[in-house]
Amino acid sequence: MPDLIEIKQEKETVVLIGLIGQDEDRRRAKEHIDELTFLVDTAGGITVKAFLQSLSTPNTKTFVGSGKLEEIHKYIKDHEVDIAVFDNELSPSQIRNIEKVLECKILDRNNLILDIFAGRAKTAHAKTQVELAQYVYLLPRLTRMWTHLSKQKGGIGLKGPGETEIETDRRIIRDRISLLKKKLIQIDKQKATQRKNRGKMVRISLVGYTNVGKSTLMNILSKSDVFAENKLFATLDTTVRKVVVENLPFLLSDTVGFIRKLPHSLIESFKSTLDEVRESDILLHVVDISHPDFEDQIKTVENTLTEIGASDKHTMMIFNKIDAYTFTEKDEDDLTPLEKENYSLEDLKKTWMAGTDQRCAFISAKKKTNIDTLRSLLYEEVKKIHIKRYPYNSYLYQKPEE
Repeated sequence: MPDLIEIKQEKETVVLIGLIGQDEDRRRAKEHIDELTFLVDTAGGITVKAFLQSLSTPNTKTFVGSGKLEEIHKYIKDHEVDIAVFDNELSPSQIRNIEKVLECKILDRNNLILDIFAGRAKTAHAKTQVELAQYVYLLPRLTRMWTHLSKQKGGIGLKGPGETEIETDRRIIRDRISLLKKKLIQIDKQKATQRKNRGKMVRISLVGYTNVGKSTLMNILSKSDVFAENKLFATLDTTVRKVVVENLPFLLSDTVGFIRKLPHSLIESFKSTLDEVRESDILLHVVDISHPDFEDQIKTVENTLTEIGASDKHTMMIFNKIDAYTFTEKDEDDLTPLEKENYSLEDLKKTWMAGTDQRCAFISAKKKTNIDTLRSLLYEEVKKIHIKRYPYNSYLYQKPEE
């Protein structure tokens, strides 16, 4: 029998399109495009160029102006680009109009994120949740996707629920959505039983923007080997580990990271996975302090926690990646006001972070810097809950003698 030859599919080339809104500056828009580039990289594509247009609101027909769209079309044609990715959700009519001009595969941000989730889903639970989100996204776009997918053999944005969507119609899609929802209800019941069986142990959840180092921190605290890599959405399924700090045990969970403009259909379908967050006693909000846009990332996480009903949880802020933090020191003669990039780490510790009611820790999970300080903070917070929950176990609350 002849040896099988592995055929490697070439990476698809991508151009990115974004807007600079009236309340945004070019720096912020550039950071959003950088994030979209990371999404494309995670999905397996190669970004070759980004286009930005200043526009107060997206064009209702073509997202960008007709002149900019022609400029993009010329570049795509001259460089034989495979895909155009837009940093916003596009309506079905916008997609149709843009396709007619650009004559290439069109994806919006939601489609791209769904595709990454589809590639990351490993367990039956995650696959069911992603499939449901994809069908909800697909339903209003069925006419376009039908003719579009029938001509394709694969690639970014096409890790779909399966070939059946090419032959199906809206009624069958709705039936499939109904079936997936029922399937998730059954899985949710099983997960709820598992959580109930854990008794009254103190439960802590790691939350944060995607790729801030939650899984790396999970591995350090729990001395386990949770999958972690420098890619977006490395973790989709909730991982729960038992951790003991000093002499106090608790359960630590790591779940999917959040991101700006996370598709609503994904939040809805992943709400069962995020039950672990809602039912936790403490949230560890992990922040990549080296990221230039970390304050906006904090707001995104807080908004998502509100959306899933977990905004009232006791939260500790964990500022990670201090080893990668950089700042530009100003000259003494420079009398202009300090910008965010001029603050040292010590300056930041003295500003609004220190003024909040939340406990803070500044660490590097990668370098294992200040992990003992974090463990001490966790011990104090867990002890407060233990004292209320297990008043008869007072011997546990005495730290072992040195």
